[in-house]
This record gives sequence, C-alpha cells and structure tokens, in this order.
Amino acid sequence: MKNNISEIIKILEKTYPDAKIELDFGDNFQLLVAVILSAQCTDVRVNKVTPALFEKLPDVRAVTGTTLDEIEKFIYSTGFYRAKAKNIKAAAEKILKNFKGKVPNKMDDLLTLPGVARKTANVVLSSGFGKDEGIVVDTHVARISGKLGLVPKKMALQKNAVKIEQELMKIVPKSKWGKFSHMIVWHGRRICFARKPNCKGCPLNKICPSSEA
Repeated sequence: MKNNISEIIKILEKTYPDAKIELDFGDNFQLLVAVILSAQCTDVRVNKVTPALFEKLPDVRAVTGTTLDEIEKFIYSTGFYRAKAKNIKAAAEKILKNFKGKVPNKMDDLLTLPGVARKTANVVLSSGFGKDEGIVVDTHVARISGKLGLVPKKMALQKNAVKIEQELMKIVPKSKWGKFSHMIVWHGRRICFARKPNCKGCPLNKICPSSEA
C-alpha cells in the first residue's frame, strides 16, 4: 500500500475536498486551548464547551488572570478537567512570559509549553500558522494507516504516534502532510468507523487490504 499512497491521496482529496480541523476557534491561542481540551474528548464536546469559555476567557491575559477553579467550571465535561485547566493556565503564563503573549510558531518552542506534545504542536502549526512540520497522528490516523497498510498493523495497534508519524512522513509528500491528516480523520468519522467500518460505501475499498466489501 505504500506504493499506492498517491492513489489513496487522490481518492481522499476527491472525497473530502473541504477537509479541515473541526474545532472552533478564533485565534491561535484559542486553537491551542481547544486542542488541549480535545485530548480524550470529542471535537463535538469541545465545541460545546469553548463558546462560553472563550467569551469569559478569550485570550492569554484573561487566562493568566483567572483561577484554576474558574477554568475548571467551564471545561468539566471534557474529562481530565483538572489537568487540562492546569496546563491551559500554565501554558498561558509561559506564553505571556517567554513569548510576549503570542503563541510561538516553532515546534521546539511549542513543545516547551505545558500540555503540549508533538501532536498538539503539529495541529497548532498546521491549522494556526499554515506550517506543516509533521503529520498529526490521532486515533483515526493511527488506526486507518494500519488498515491501509501504510504502517505495520502492530505499530497501529500499539498507537505509537511518534513512530507512525515517522513512517507516514517517509511516504506522504510534505506538501500533503496537513491535508492528509484532516482527510484521514474525516474518513474515520464518516466512513471507516472503528467498530463497524462502512466498507461497502468506502471509496478506498478496491485498494484497501482490510476491506470487507
């Protein structure tokens, strides 16, 4: 399937021409907050929480000036809310202190922020700054990459995001890194469901080695 990557991308681009991040945000700091909240939580749930959160705490200074209890009140339903609130506040404080109140646009700088690992940094760089320094590997990308044979199935099952990203970066053209992640995520949410994939309705069913169509 590694030899079919061009065909896979071509089909996905035709199927999901408008694929993009499905989190709602107004600027790069709000994007960062939304991505932190999305850990172990659906985008749908995050998008229900953030309107009230961003109305009350719209920017770095507002977050640094509030309490953890106040943040927790808004994000309780996203799960792991205490850790997320702590990371959001600490990240805001570091952005204000070290980056003049602006979310940094470099991978190494983003990785210094509390609550930010490579996946989160990739999302912020791609969807916030239009910079693709890697491939976002979430549960959909890990699972479907394994099904398509783009990475070893054992690697996909282990959900080792770093190793999966390294493998995908070898075969996906760099110009497609950002778009590829969005298209795979959309495919996972619309057709290739984890529990019962719609193989008959899948545009990739003729070339997918896992297809049951």
